[in-house]
Amino acid sequence: MTDIDQQELRVEMARLRQEHHDLDASIAALTETGRSEPLQVQRLKKRKLVIKDRVSQIEDELMPDIIA
Repeated sequence: MTDIDQQELRVEMARLRQEHHDLDASIAALTETGRSEPLQVQRLKKRKLVIKDRVSQIEDELMPDIIA
């Protein structure tokens, strides 16, 4: 993997982490008001999980397991 590829993955990971944080804040705000629709919250949580999985994939690509 080239340095450019690694840099692109780091940028994508930072963007995804920010989106994950924003979704977390949105979910918290919706549930605090008590007027949120369960389907909307469920969709946000599902998107949050997809983002978390992608961040994990990127981390694995950047730091592969080395068996010593």
